[in-house]
Amino acid sequence: MEARLEQYIHQFVRWMPDPILSILILLVSFVLGLLLHTVIFRTSTRLAEKRDLFWRSLVQRTRRPLRLAILTWTLSLGVVAAPLNNNQESLLRHILLLCFIVVVGWMARTALHIWTTVYLRRFKLDAEDNLLARKHVTQARIMERVAATVIIALTVSAVLMTFPGIRQYGVSLMASAGVAGIVLGLALQPVLKNLFAGIQLAITQPIRIDDALLVEGEWGKIEEITSTYVVVKLWDWRRLILPLGYFIEKPFQNWTREGAALIGTVIIYLDYSVPVGEIRRKVEEIAAASPLWDRDVVNVAVTDFKESVMEVRILVSAANAGSAFDLRCEVREKLIDFIQDAYPSSLPRVRAEGTMDATGNAAAAEVSQRASLQS
Repeated sequence: MEARLEQYIHQFVRWMPDPILSILILLVSFVLGLLLHTVIFRTSTRLAEKRDLFWRSLVQRTRRPLRLAILTWTLSLGVVAAPLNNNQESLLRHILLLCFIVVVGWMARTALHIWTTVYLRRFKLDAEDNLLARKHVTQARIMERVAATVIIALTVSAVLMTFPGIRQYGVSLMASAGVAGIVLGLALQPVLKNLFAGIQLAITQPIRIDDALLVEGEWGKIEEITSTYVVVKLWDWRRLILPLGYFIEKPFQNWTREGAALIGTVIIYLDYSVPVGEIRRKVEEIAAASPLWDRDVVNVAVTDFKESVMEVRILVSAANAGSAFDLRCEVREKLIDFIQDAYPSSLPRVRAEGTMDATGNAAAAEVSQRASLQS
């Protein structure tokens, strides 16, 4: 029975034209690859259920590249078995080689992304003290983008090297080291500059994700760091886009470099008659009653004497830049209410002295005008 079946298949194959037989073999190889992928994926899913998050995510996110890899393998077997001529076999082998290169780059990029995501799950940017989280998130994101760029570049290079014409052109271009090489280097200079700036930022970390900055005269927070630019979300929700090289070459203020806590400053100008001790007591009372104060720094000091007023500096600390700004506003509002109610005559005044005329009347009276407070 088996001999008859084998003989029948042999006769059927000999009768069938080579193009149709080749298509049939490749179709069977394709279907076999799909079935094999289904079995392998289900098995891998069951095995990964007992493993950690990285392996579970890897299995789920590599479903498509795994399918392409298996189809590439089964179709390569079909190409060997199919009665193809030399040109057809060479073309299909080249296409399958390109698919294999793409699969390797695709899976490497996916594994890199999954590892970065799983690694960063342990850090919370929304925590009150998120310095450690910002440090690791910044390093991981920048290094991920740099590694992804390298993976893509290597994949594209490997694809291009499979074409003899392009490969020969690349070899001759590298060997010539002439004007074309200089032009290419100049063209790639901005890209390479940002690439190395990204690596330097990841290592030295002058900025991190969610850092509060004063840059280009604007205050905002680092929202995103890409492989070529940095997005700063300003206080009014505008976005300031700056190249990576900016933070290596130009000065800027980082308000959260070593910690999120900041000291807010309030400057007020008062008349010399105001009792400084009462101002100090009131400021301490305002800070103690405010939930924005971190119970660390509160200070009142007379820092300068002007011609008609004295300069009083008030320092209050808060857990972060946003709280420090709100606390400064609260101190200003409550302190001016206190002075207006308790010591209205101690507000800044502008004085002028006049001379007496022949009749003994005052040619000019003392003039006082309340000046607006400055801070």
